[in-house]
Amino acid sequence: MSSWIPLQSNPEILSAYLRKLGVPRGWNIVDVLGLDEELLNQVPRPVAALILLFPLSEKYEQHRSAEDEKLKANTPVYPNDLFYMKQTINNACGTCALIHAVSNNKEIVLKDGILKKFLNSARDLTAEERGKLLEVNTDFMHTMNTHPLPASEESSETSSDGVDLHFVAFIEKDGELYELDGLKSFPIKHGPTTKENFLKDAAKVCKEFMARDPNELRFTVSAITYAKVEKMKEQCSILN
Repeated sequence: MSSWIPLQSNPEILSAYLRKLGVPRGWNIVDVLGLDEELLNQVPRPVAALILLFPLSEKYEQHRSAEDEKLKANTPVYPNDLFYMKQTINNACGTCALIHAVSNNKEIVLKDGILKKFLNSARDLTAEERGKLLEVNTDFMHTMNTHPLPASEESSETSSDGVDLHFVAFIEKDGELYELDGLKSFPIKHGPTTKENFLKDAAKVCKEFMARDPNELRFTVSAITYAKVEKMKEQCSILN
């Protein structure tokens, strides 16, 4: 399996990465400072996706294995246009999460560029074939490996003590809440939601991740939102 430079969970850096991929200005990544209603209300709207970063622990692997077996026995029906891909590259979970988030939001109209070209090529492929296509995509590889990363940032796909961390995306699609994780065999349905309730419902699922690993503190949540940079800075100054 090939390997990329780890992508770091820093909103400014991730937003700049989205620009390189062809996501128009206005769509930015912001930190979600907490999962309680008061802090969720501080997140700019609309919210296109939630991104969760967490440790790849034994408890996660046990849950993933049991979940996969259950879904293999009774595979759900998914929308034909739900874009899902397998992760076949080490340290590419951040890029996979962003692809999942952006590709499943029609509100995000991509500019001509790396991501739009990839999605056009991958649209009719299987999840496994999409992962392999990303693996040999030299444009993506060059952008990822040359993307500036802050040396002091600790939240990345590999933590300071060598523990692997993992990004997954949550989106609303046709009234359903989906978890899109490139390490799993299928997209995960988490029940009905709406665009208005999506953030609150996705936050509940993030809390379930945390409850499965109650002694683990390395969880980071961010959101892809439509908000001008000036507005985001103003909200941050209010919170501080």
